[in-house]
Amino acid sequence: MRGSRSCRGVRRVEHLSHPPTSRRPLVNRLAALLVALATTLALVLVANPAPAQAATAAQRYGAAAEKATNVARAKHDRVKLKGNPCLRKYARIQATKMARKKDIWHQDLNVVLKKCNMSWVGENVAVGYPSGKAVVNQGWMKSKGHRQNILRKQFRLGVVVARKGDDGRWYAAQVFGRR
Repeated sequence: MRGSRSCRGVRRVEHLSHPPTSRRPLVNRLAALLVALATTLALVLVANPAPAQAATAAQRYGAAAEKATNVARAKHDRVKLKGNPCLRKYARIQATKMARKKDIWHQDLNVVLKKCNMSWVGENVAVGYPSGKAVVNQGWMKSKGHRQNILRKQFRLGVVVARKGDDGRWYAAQVFGRR
């Protein structure tokens, strides 16, 4: 639209006519933009499934380790360990820290004892075992101190969380407790 002046000083608006196809470039540009956005989104989702797969693999690792732990306990007439959200939180924090630093160490269990309101706590840590079953059967059960934790009669709660480090190795933290 453009304005013009008439002789009376009144501003008059003239409408310029547009060919009927003049809106089509806008529609075409919008359609192209939508296609580009959809393609980008699809590529991001397809090309980057690692976080979802890593989380699923980590969950499978932890569940397999918890199952192997309870199988070992059953063979020695121990009660099955139950999960606990607070212990899982501290196992997750520990496994994540170890994977980031590519090293293993025990966390301050006094913090876990107090924050999770437990009367007993214990911890096993490991790196480099390819599965949850392997970390229990080939690792912890073959180590005196770790085996004692797994078979300790006082423990009623136990969880395992594993994280895969940038180095491709699994870092596992097993935290035990009793209220």
